[in-house]
Amino acid sequence: MTADPRFTTLFWTVWRRNLRVYRRIWAINFLPPILEPLFYIVAFGLGFSGLVGDVSWRGQAMTFIQFFAPAMIAVSIMWQAFMETTYSSFVRMFYQKTYDALLATPLSIEEIIVAEIVWGATRACIAAALMLAVVALLGYAPSPQALLVLPIAVLGGMAFGAMGMATTSITPSIDMFNIPFFLVITPMFLFSGTFFPVDALPPYAAPIAAAMPLYHLAELCRAACLGRLDATSLGHAAVLLGFFAVSLPLALAGMRRRLVR
Repeated sequence: MTADPRFTTLFWTVWRRNLRVYRRIWAINFLPPILEPLFYIVAFGLGFSGLVGDVSWRGQAMTFIQFFAPAMIAVSIMWQAFMETTYSSFVRMFYQKTYDALLATPLSIEEIIVAEIVWGATRACIAAALMLAVVALLGYAPSPQALLVLPIAVLGGMAFGAMGMATTSITPSIDMFNIPFFLVITPMFLFSGTFFPVDALPPYAAPIAAAMPLYHLAELCRAACLGRLDATSLGHAAVLLGFFAVSLPLALAGMRRRLVR
């Protein structure tokens, strides 16, 4: 088998295949994006809100739950996109042999991998929409700008999806995914401005936290929910686009090496 760098709109056939599979178990797929972040909001947000004073964000004082709830949308985007392009993609590639079947068709490797990343972004957008509905019903997304969370979810999903696919390209076994989840995803979840502003960290740690992609995604989701999208938001979006632009070639090159024998 030789590498085929061709890329056409045929990648949508792979996306539709994943959608058909998703629709067969849609009820099960809908529950985790709603319930998991909701549990965090109830446990940490409502539980801590009586113990923690106001939080300052962009010079605006707000309750802890007002600061925390929109960030859970960003966390949902990250988890859905990264999980889909790591564990789920690895299962399709290694155990189900789906990639082998797809490569026996006119599809190229590039089309398959881009479709996987776009599907990861789709899962992220679905999760963001569900989570936004929950946050809005609780009163923590009062601005009409909150609807812009959906295109933000696509951007964040593409960034984390490409990062996940690049990770899959170099991960030898499914058990080894514990390493990037433990060393990368979990620290981002805890220290990227989700539970507290990054300027609350020590001076040496704040720049590291601010360099993480989840920080920029959380800032965008929070700004949208609270009606504070502005020129600063373009900078956050540009950082996410940069992570995607770097991760996509790595994912394509790595998966090409892995799939082409």
